[in-house]
Amino acid sequence: MGKRSRLLLEIDSRGLERSLAHPPLLILPVGALEAHGPHLPLGADQFQAEATATALAEKVDALVAPTLPYGACPGTRRFPGTVSISLSALTTMAREILEEYGRMGFTRILVLSGHAERGHMAALREAGERARAACPTLRVVVLSDYDFVYERRGLDAPAGDGHGGLLETSRVMAVAPETVGAARPVVEHRGSPFVPGSPSVDEWPESVQGDTRTASAELGSRLQSYVLERLEATVRSLLPE
Repeated sequence: MGKRSRLLLEIDSRGLERSLAHPPLLILPVGALEAHGPHLPLGADQFQAEATATALAEKVDALVAPTLPYGACPGTRRFPGTVSISLSALTTMAREILEEYGRMGFTRILVLSGHAERGHMAALREAGERARAACPTLRVVVLSDYDFVYERRGLDAPAGDGHGGLLETSRVMAVAPETVGAARPVVEHRGSPFVPGSPSVDEWPESVQGDTRTASAELGSRLQSYVLERLEATVRSLLPE
């Protein structure tokens, strides 16, 4: 007998019905189609979220929902390839998806976003709050894997490392090495988070923040192990059976 799939896309309707007799944790990956410099793919956030969700599902006996592939990416809209949807659209889409899973019988959902932009995450949290109000038996936790990756800033990377930088480049090298190009950009982000709107070309000339020259799959693998350890502890604490 083959290994049981953890992907909802691969499970038949009656098989899912049997699983819901004792509802497992459901992980909903969220990505974004967004520029990550001249070296990382537009789908970097999605690839990381999916790889992490799949690995985490094995650790906590969960199922993995199809990825929500678009997000709010206002800061990178001027770079080729970025698709940024509105916060209201993201909130509505995520809320309706969560409510549908609650309707069918799931009681615990982890929303795991590979994209960590502040407005994007706020929209997902709003969706989780509304879904919980509509489905009183539903427990929802919303986070980004970068909540944990960025705990390593100042340790495995400079404190100013960020989008498409050393940590993210290393991580994509570990989880999706075939998608990583040869360029290793060094970019200083000089825009202020206190100034509304996107940074200018002078303030941010490329969709990267940091020095990627020392990125490695080895560092990426260590980061991924750390993220999975932190995620497993979070799930067991906030979404116990």
